[in-house]
Amino acid sequence: MSTSQQYKNVIIVGGSLAGLMHALTLLSLPSPPKVLILERSPTALLHNQGAGVVAGNETQAFFNQYVRPGREIAITSTQRQYLKHTGDVIAESVDKRQQRMTSWDLLYHLLRWRVEGLDSPYVKGLESDDRPRATYENGCTVIDIQDTPDGVKVTWTHKDKGEQTTTADLLIGADGGSSTVRRLLKPDVQRKYVGYVGWRGTVPETELSPSARETFTEKFTFYHTQCIQILGYLIPHEGTTEPGSRLFNWVWYNNYKEGSPELEELMTDIHGKRHAITLPVDTIKPAVWEKQKIYAAKILPPQFAEAVSKTAHPFVQAITDNVSDQNKFLGGKVLLVGDALAGFRPHTAASTSQAAHDALEMGRWLKGETGREEYDASVLEFAKRVQRSGVEMGERSQYGKHPFAG
Repeated sequence: MSTSQQYKNVIIVGGSLAGLMHALTLLSLPSPPKVLILERSPTALLHNQGAGVVAGNETQAFFNQYVRPGREIAITSTQRQYLKHTGDVIAESVDKRQQRMTSWDLLYHLLRWRVEGLDSPYVKGLESDDRPRATYENGCTVIDIQDTPDGVKVTWTHKDKGEQTTTADLLIGADGGSSTVRRLLKPDVQRKYVGYVGWRGTVPETELSPSARETFTEKFTFYHTQCIQILGYLIPHEGTTEPGSRLFNWVWYNNYKEGSPELEELMTDIHGKRHAITLPVDTIKPAVWEKQKIYAAKILPPQFAEAVSKTAHPFVQAITDNVSDQNKFLGGKVLLVGDALAGFRPHTAASTSQAAHDALEMGRWLKGETGREEYDASVLEFAKRVQRSGVEMGERSQYGKHPFAG
């Protein structure tokens, strides 16, 4: 068995799922360090975009081991299937494979509750435990990272307190695909747009027609045609997995050439602001959304076209690539994890799994169950393998021909 590694003070940059998972792992150690989370968003809560999450094995293992919610947090999809343009199921596509579907907001609120005690309707009736809490600060932008004999010195600006500096034993960069930590320490790794976007949205399952509910209920459903993929599945709504209270979550990939007038129009919001990665909920120009719904009625199977037309709050995410060939810096005092290390295309359905995998591996290392070299090798292998797979899946989806194209 390896010798356990102990830290007294840890800073985590990024307060979304990856940062919260790593914080909870640290707080669950026999001798937990003090944990400070620096989140760039100025609001007390990260905005819920209504996004669905495929709860892979790593995510389920992490929540069972560390979060321990004591109740169901995912919906079981009993099969995968592909549709024809008519809406009929392609018989040979049916795969009786179970997968677990959940929502970003449910995972986020459960993690915030365990990490720093945030109360919300999502955790009603759940029991807290005696693990220590992290400090969670919003409105923090890291501006400098320096190696020192005592650790790693981090400087950031706070929305209310101005410039702040402290020294930690360990700095974890969990700040996403556009990671500031990565940019400061490895500026040659940049996030790059890959030529298509994901339109996203949700619809209450009760608002779908009987035929659409029959197609989508507890079935992971896809449709492919040239340069287009759409998929959908049921997810919890406000923490509940009860039938009749769930949401149908869909993602629709469309190609937009970089620099094209169409992309510029799409990613410029109702206030005239151009967004690089995410066009938030309720900021899409009405004319752009109406045009997309008309296109949906023409190009998609009727069940998916219906779901798109009944979506009240769509948003758009530009699809990007980024991957670093190293996960540690400054002699191991700084780590990159999750999307900051490698941004997966969403076809993999594995971004949350990567965050969970990295946190689980860190827990094994810090408890002495494995060595530092094994930890580094594991997170890098997962990152590079799944990132490469995502590129292959995306290129086939948007620029090739899928075997079940309808």
